[in-house]
Amino acid sequence: MQAEFDRASAAADAAAMLVALEYASRDPALPEATRMLLQQAHGTLQAALATTQAERNRFRALFDTIPDPVSIIDWDGTVLDLNKAGMAAYKRPREDIVGKPIHVINPDLPRDHMGPVWNALSHGGTYVVEVTNMRGDGTRFPVEVHSAGFVDEGHKRIVAVARDMSGRQEAELRYRELLESIDKPILVRNADGHITYANPAAIQLFNIEEGLSFDEEFASERWLVVNEDGRPIAREERPFELALKTGQIVGSAVFGFYNRRLRKLKWLSVTAVPQFASGEDKPHKVLSMFSDVTELKRDSTLFDRVQDLAHIGGWEWDAGRNRLYLTAEAQRILDPPQTETTESMQIESMQSRLREPDRRRFQEALQRISEHGGSFDLELQGVGRDGHTIWVQVIGEAEVSDPSGSHLAGTVEDITERKQSEETLRVQARTDPLTGLLNRDAVLAELEARLDDRAQSDVAVLYIDLDRFKVVNDVLGHGAGDQVIASAAHRIQRAVGTEGLIARFGGDEFLVVCSIGDDSMRPERLAAAILDVFGDSFRMDGEEFSITASIGIARAPEHGERPQVLIQNADVAMYDSKRRIRNGWQVFSPELAQQQLQRLQLETHLRRAVDNRELTLVYQPQVDLASGRVIAAEALIRWRNEALGEMRPDHFISHAETTGDIVRIGGWVLREACQQVRRWREAGLPIARVAVNVSYRQFLVEDLADTVATALGNAGLSGDSLELEFTERVLIEDAPDTFATFAALRLLGVVLSIDDFGEGYSALNYLRRLPIHGLKLSQLFLQGVPNNTSDVAICQAVAGIAQSLGLTLVAEGVETEAQRQFLLRLGVTTGQGFLFAPGLTSEEFGFRFSQSLLANA
Repeated sequence: MQAEFDRASAAADAAAMLVALEYASRDPALPEATRMLLQQAHGTLQAALATTQAERNRFRALFDTIPDPVSIIDWDGTVLDLNKAGMAAYKRPREDIVGKPIHVINPDLPRDHMGPVWNALSHGGTYVVEVTNMRGDGTRFPVEVHSAGFVDEGHKRIVAVARDMSGRQEAELRYRELLESIDKPILVRNADGHITYANPAAIQLFNIEEGLSFDEEFASERWLVVNEDGRPIAREERPFELALKTGQIVGSAVFGFYNRRLRKLKWLSVTAVPQFASGEDKPHKVLSMFSDVTELKRDSTLFDRVQDLAHIGGWEWDAGRNRLYLTAEAQRILDPPQTETTESMQIESMQSRLREPDRRRFQEALQRISEHGGSFDLELQGVGRDGHTIWVQVIGEAEVSDPSGSHLAGTVEDITERKQSEETLRVQARTDPLTGLLNRDAVLAELEARLDDRAQSDVAVLYIDLDRFKVVNDVLGHGAGDQVIASAAHRIQRAVGTEGLIARFGGDEFLVVCSIGDDSMRPERLAAAILDVFGDSFRMDGEEFSITASIGIARAPEHGERPQVLIQNADVAMYDSKRRIRNGWQVFSPELAQQQLQRLQLETHLRRAVDNRELTLVYQPQVDLASGRVIAAEALIRWRNEALGEMRPDHFISHAETTGDIVRIGGWVLREACQQVRRWREAGLPIARVAVNVSYRQFLVEDLADTVATALGNAGLSGDSLELEFTERVLIEDAPDTFATFAALRLLGVVLSIDDFGEGYSALNYLRRLPIHGLKLSQLFLQGVPNNTSDVAICQAVAGIAQSLGLTLVAEGVETEAQRQFLLRLGVTTGQGFLFAPGLTSEEFGFRFSQSLLANA
């Protein structure tokens, strides 16, 4: 606005000057010479003004003849002038735009839109931007604005030319529609080499997967590109890269494109055409056109070379004349007889290396498509010239152009490595990785196959379980346990040899399946051989230990006709052998099945024993060996069931530990024993404490300390009223949890003792570290004293350990006076056993305790 005002003011000043000069030149008061000078100045100024006006008219004419909208813009963004094309484009009169901010024609510009414009123009450059302008009626149209700076009468100005892009967008749309309709495959890449467009023909040619970007589809791991020499082509050597780099057309270059996913090779002729943007000297994109020339390359040696790289050969058979054509790679794969030439080869040449029944399958496939058309895809096994097994994949189809169906063609691929890999995986799936033997699934399948085959159905199963393996595994660790399993597998293999299938069935259990049709005594003979190889001790990291085996034998069909039944019955026989003698074998019998049924019945009734109130406790006195005074009691469980009768603890406790029912039963024993102490004390009997046996299972599956605290709290007893006796097995089950549980029990004040000390795998280190109070000397070692020197030595050793560690020692199973005297000489002061009393009812124990108090008063 200031420039317009300045221009109008200057024009008014010039007009006033002309009037003044003309008036002065006619003033008679002035000298003639002065008037002449004034007339000359008037004429000169008038001529200058005329010239200036002419220049302005020419500028306006030129300004208005420009076909694109042109705006003169002040440095602050105010429109100073607009040509006719601009008024036409924006459908507004000049006065609606001139003198107003640029937003009047482009309302979408950001507030700081002039910043980048100033930056570019201040450095002598131009500024180009694509925006959307608005007409007077509110409609929008795309424009490309080119801006440049200039100085007008000392003021910085901007000239902006807006090119209407509507026509170009329509042209690009027509260009895209043209590419879509062309049946020649076309790919378009940008200056960075990324694919921005593929027409439908290209998508079909390259089998582009749905969901993948073009760049992902054409990644090197999906496509192998080779030149006509069969050499893999690097990205920078491909036509589109050369066209982008040189700016020149790369025409009709032939390349092989191998689709690794589909395992198909196509030969394509490629033409790459660079595209330039207006005013640019470097391509901004390249258009690649493809022609499929695969058929033209079929007979060339180059085609064979690429097939060799991909290990795929081609074949063609004229069935009418029985003439076979094989590419060089197909000949290498199939290796026909050397006496045959290319001209003399027949279809038999292709079959010569195939084994039956695959040769017959191939012949039937050829006949089928010759008669009915279609295609086939077969994986066939053969034998190479060197005698090794080969595998080929043969694909074939009838040529559509041959209505007679006598011309067949296809590919042949060497898939030996793939088949070998599959076989390796199959073997691994059937093999136990630790021992190399068959695994559980594999031996079940083999056994089922034999039982289903009448000629092989006379079989026997040997079920082998290692004795004492868990102890070794727990003490020496799982690594040593694995070595023991592997060593045991080798011993079984040595014993069985080729007379049976051997499998690792799980954990420390093995299975042997052998035929009995030709040797009815083979199972027993193999069982004896297996026991024999386990006669030698195992050695591991300087340790020597003995592991034996228990074996169960079941025969088909008398002991079962299905795998699971046969194995289950062999398992029943094995457990009977382990229960009776260990290191032996046992043949299944109906009587064993009955015993197994009885065990199942026992477990079923035992599970309901607590709820049915079938369990009771008896109490064996613990006495002072010198005076006979009753000191404490040990709670012993008894079970009477209406169906099974009176059950001895050694019959059902092991079952309860196996099934896990011991946890619930053990909880009941704790609660009942604590309540009985409360009842005795309320009756005036000052029982010091009661001892309760605790199973290792209770340490493993529940918070034993909480259970004990609850039982004591409900009975109103202090912790020292309860003694917990546990076997050495607790010590080797889970050391971290064991320490934590013992510490919690010790905090409660509970007395802790190891029961049957010395019978298990005693770890003296635990005695030093665990917060225990005492040991119980097993009656197993007391039976031979005082006459058996070994038992005497053991008792002396246990007593010495207890005394040196400051632990109490209670002797179990004291049955004779001689044993009592021996224990007193040994320094053992407390004992229990039939010499004093068996397990007593609570009433009987109360009476015995009262008598003891009176006798020692």
